[in-house]
Amino acid sequence: MHELSVALEICRIVEAHVPADRLGDVVEVAVEVGADAGIEPASLEFCLEALLSLPPFGRARSVLTRLPGDVLRVAHLELEEPDVASRTEVRRAG
Repeated sequence: MHELSVALEICRIVEAHVPADRLGDVVEVAVEVGADAGIEPASLEFCLEALLSLPPFGRARSVLTRLPGDVLRVAHLELEEPDVASRTEVRRAG
């Protein structure tokens, strides 16, 4: 099940782009998965949901978008502002 190792790498990408003290504010991790990427989307989503429910994240959810081709990338991260009702998006190009 290589989807688990892909999910772990996605979590490492999130950790690399979000300050450590803000990882608990991540509420969404959007991933684009191509039909020819060699990934089973349901398995990847299951693994991501499991990992994102644990510290340092705790409440983040994954959103997978299926695309044609062999793309596999973190499309964007969404963080909740502490003590504020609004949210901030952190976008990362492929």
